Amino acid sequence: MGLRLYNTLARKKEEFVPLEDKNVRIYTCGPTVYGFAHIGNFRAYVFSDVLRRTLIYLDYNVTQIMNVTDVGHLTSDEDVGEDKMELTARKEGRSVWNIARFYEDFFFTDAQKLNLQRPDIICRATEHVDAMIELVKKLVEKGFTYETAQAIYFHVPLFPNYTKLSRQSLDEKIVAVREEVQEDPEKKHPADFALWFKAIRRFENHAMQWDSPWGMGFPGWHIECSAMSMKYLGETLDIHTGGIDHVPVHHTNEIAQSEAATGKRFVRYWLHNNFLRVEGGKMSKSLGNLYTLGDLEARGIKPLSYRYFFFTAAYRTTLNFTWEAVGAAQSSLNSLYKFVRQAKREGALGPEPDWAREYRDQFNKALEDDLNTPRALAAVWDLIREANRRQDYNVLSVLYDFDKILGFDLEQTPLEEELPEEYAALVAERQKAREAKDWARADELRKELEDAGILLEDRPEGTIWRRE
Repeated sequence: MGLRLYNTLARKKEEFVPLEDKNVRIYTCGPTVYGFAHIGNFRAYVFSDVLRRTLIYLDYNVTQIMNVTDVGHLTSDEDVGEDKMELTARKEGRSVWNIARFYEDFFFTDAQKLNLQRPDIICRATEHVDAMIELVKKLVEKGFTYETAQAIYFHVPLFPNYTKLSRQSLDEKIVAVREEVQEDPEKKHPADFALWFKAIRRFENHAMQWDSPWGMGFPGWHIECSAMSMKYLGETLDIHTGGIDHVPVHHTNEIAQSEAATGKRFVRYWLHNNFLRVEGGKMSKSLGNLYTLGDLEARGIKPLSYRYFFFTAAYRTTLNFTWEAVGAAQSSLNSLYKFVRQAKREGALGPEPDWAREYRDQFNKALEDDLNTPRALAAVWDLIREANRRQDYNVLSVLYDFDKILGFDLEQTPLEEELPEEYAALVAERQKAREAKDWARADELRKELEDAGILLEDRPEGTIWRRE
């Protein structure tokens, strides 16, 4: 069948055919590093990681670029408000440069915990301003822009079929832009977007400024992705990924400015992941549910369990986070590790059994059907059930191949399960109570561990534990 991906531009699944043989060029919209990345942010990056891993698994040569936005992203996507970097810097009493590096490091630390493969090139916006200026100059020369006292704008009416990605009529888009928040009275059309902000008036004291043909200033958010992606991947990309919230403004503007500048199709396959909801509602600071990966870890949820949780729903569907659901994901992943440990203890390193081929095919077909991770997980568990039924554990090579996509580090699974720190501390405390002949306290601790599903057995050579 071959790989089929849902192209947002076409609104359907299409056979994936790279522009050049087996070489695939992917651009992934990266983080704006003005705050801690929360668990909803990481849905986009786990999705793009699975895409990359799947393409490599299917023998494509992949080059993936991801940006880091550290300037120019205003508090509204519609060129309204303050630069998010400056807003955080003022709140925290630090420089914008310090803020950028601090939150960038935080993002990549959490990305590593989730086993996200690092993109081939990570490009910071602040290190590519020259490329952005050159792209703006090209758009000026081709007549797609106009200049006001405050900015250089892309004039949307000059680009035919501007809303071909969002499929939102321009009239609807105009209505959606509230007139009361327009901060440049010289702006000709509500949908026009800034390519370059001048360091005057509201941005007179902007901490990040570069010289340009239009005076000191800084780039708009949208131009950054176009300039950086084309610098490293060429004028036509195979795949562009990002969250579905980028469709109506950011990605729509990327298409307009890129295709206006080159006269070529900018992206062949647009792939977008859907939202993560929390307890059925939106994520927001006011609701106190902007959880980070650290918040999950504090509740005993391991990062790879959260990765597993993402796989329980297709990337294009809304996924609802609950503590119960992520706990169930952790239990499932623990069961997967338990099977791998059992297979290792059985010395299951023999030839892969013929019957396992069926489950390889199921797994591969699931991936080829627009990265259908729920079906891929089902194939994993069907394989394990059949292995248990046959008592044939020579399937580790199959699981290790699957793990090239899943990213659970199955091959590194230790023979014995490690007791979580909080339970290990209770076992150690109980041992001290036994040595002090405080039998009542030892019994209390045994009961506390039993309630948590940890059963103890005292033997002459020491205490061993097992899960209930």
